[in-house]
Amino acid sequence: MPLLVFVYGTLRQGESNDIAQAAARHGLPAPVRLGLARAPGVLVDYGDWPGLLPDAGPPRVLGEVYRIDAALAPVLDAIEEIDDPATSPFVRDEADVRLEDGGATLRCLYYPIRPDGPGAPVATGADDWCAYRLARRKRP
Repeated sequence: MPLLVFVYGTLRQGESNDIAQAAARHGLPAPVRLGLARAPGVLVDYGDWPGLLPDAGPPRVLGEVYRIDAALAPVLDAIEEIDDPATSPFVRDEADVRLEDGGATLRCLYYPIRPDGPGAPVATGADDWCAYRLARRKRP
C-alpha cells in the first residue's frame, strides 16, 4: 500500500540520506516525487541535520512529498532512529502539507522533533534546510 511522506532535511533528493537511495539500498521500489511542499513548523539546526518543530502557524518549512511503498517507512524510521526516544528527538507523525505547485493539501507521514526531546537545537530562521545548509557552509 503506498504512503505519502514529507521530507524536509537529509532525506531530500541529493542530501546525505536521500530517500531514493535509501529505497534502492533496501531493494524497495523507487519513491515517486510529487513535488515541493510546505509544512507548518519551525526549522531548527542540530549541526549535520535539521529538525522541524511543529507549530500551529501557516505551512512554511519547505520539503518534498513522495509516494512511497509502505515497506520503506520502517527504513525511514531507522534512519531517524525513532525507536530510541532517549537519543533521538524525532517521532513519526502525520501533518497536512501544502504543495507548492497548485496548492493542494495532502496528509503525509513526516518526522518532526519532540519539543522535549534530547539536544538543544538552534532555530534557523530559515524555511529551507538545503539552502540554509549551503549558506551556512559559505560563512567565514
